[in-house]
Amino acid sequence: MTILCVRFQLPPVREAALPELIGLLEEFTPVVEALPPDGALADLRGAERYFGRSAVELAAVIRVRSLALHGVDCAIGAGPGPMLARMALHDARPGVTHELPEGPDGIAELPVTALPGVGAATARTLCEYGLDTLGLVAAAPLSTLQRLVGAKTGRELREKANGFDRGRVVPNAVSRSLAAERPFRRDELDPDRHRRALLSAAEELGARLRALEKVCGTLTLTVRYADRTATTRTRTLKEPTAHSAALTRTAYDMYEALGLQRARVRSVTLRAEALGPAEQASYQLTFDPVDEKARRIEEVADRARAKFGPHAVMPGTLAA
Repeated sequence: MTILCVRFQLPPVREAALPELIGLLEEFTPVVEALPPDGALADLRGAERYFGRSAVELAAVIRVRSLALHGVDCAIGAGPGPMLARMALHDARPGVTHELPEGPDGIAELPVTALPGVGAATARTLCEYGLDTLGLVAAAPLSTLQRLVGAKTGRELREKANGFDRGRVVPNAVSRSLAAERPFRRDELDPDRHRRALLSAAEELGARLRALEKVCGTLTLTVRYADRTATTRTRTLKEPTAHSAALTRTAYDMYEALGLQRARVRSVTLRAEALGPAEQASYQLTFDPVDEKARRIEEVADRARAKFGPHAVMPGTLAA
């Protein structure tokens, strides 16, 4: 086992601690891929040779250090490649590292939905023809799979079901994203309060991005519920931006698309990702005087916040 997929059991108020936890993994290997909001992939091939321990043994050390230094437990999946490590994580639990071996034998009994990239529609099609486990998919003729799900998808599906993992861990920096969390004092049912929290988070992200002279290309919304489950949605922006109004509109759109019906929400988190220099970003000119006025007000507000503090200027909805 050389690849670990780690999911940290972060409480809502600690989600911004992910960079520190990524730093913990980087003490063992520089090949770490952050998976916001609470996970990471780590390639331990070099670490196994250096420390003289297997990846599973190193996983136990990582878990102990995470608990001792940060008070955060974690679930860990291990496999010979990123795909199998991600699949192993589904059956992992805090305190135990779940392993999946190389090849089709270790995954043959798993349902087709366990395979990354297999959605509800593909799984339904396969199950209609009796291909409800990865072992059956791996044994099916390639021509049959291609007729059912298409040429490219069928070929990739058969490879993955046979345990072939062409993925690799791509080192990245979690600092390429910024997060703003808004936990509620008690589980919140009111959609207006949910939207107010989103507005506050978007305003914070916009101000931080502009202070760093950065823009973001994608925005991720995580809604955590009273039963400890969570829903995460990511949307690519029409153009990279640090404009608070644009971030707020996107956050509202993602929230509305969830269609929550009296959901007991424990916290909401917005994460700005795919950050880049503001000076290299394009900006679509507009004849809308309202938008231009909002951007000028934003510049003035940023100068006031820089001089008098982050709460010197805020939307009236938040000040009420």
